[in-house]
Amino acid sequence: MTLHLVKLAVGVNSIEHLAALQTARLAEARDAGRPPVLVHVTRQMPRDVAGLLDGGSIYWVIRGLIAVRQRLTAIEPVEGGDGIRRCALVLDPQLVEVETVARRPHQGWRYLKPEDAPPDRRAGSVEGGDPALAAELRALGLL
Repeated sequence: MTLHLVKLAVGVNSIEHLAALQTARLAEARDAGRPPVLVHVTRQMPRDVAGLLDGGSIYWVIRGLIAVRQRLTAIEPVEGGDGIRRCALVLDPQLVEVETVARRPHQGWRYLKPEDAPPDRRAGSVEGGDPALAAELRALGLL
């Protein structure tokens, strides 16, 4: 069964900001002679790796709203320079905007069932304006 993750994009102000940060990381990897693979390292290894890799995505919370997702392409154990084992979430570089949904802060990541995941944003939707306003209108049942 497909499963997703929700993660706070700490210090990120917008989808464009997230895209710029990830583009810079890919360029750094290329410049250093490493494969240009987009990786997010976290402390814990998810228990249901098979479910996450069965079409799962990481949904990024930006400024209190789930706003964008990236498909998970691999999950690998890694060891940091300090000798501590961690988990590398390998991400598809394509950012897919979703219908924004308010999300309270939390530490680490949380599982997200497919039925609870926000749908991808449709072309020409209200979301193109102000995502916070669209989320508020959706919460009021007006969208």
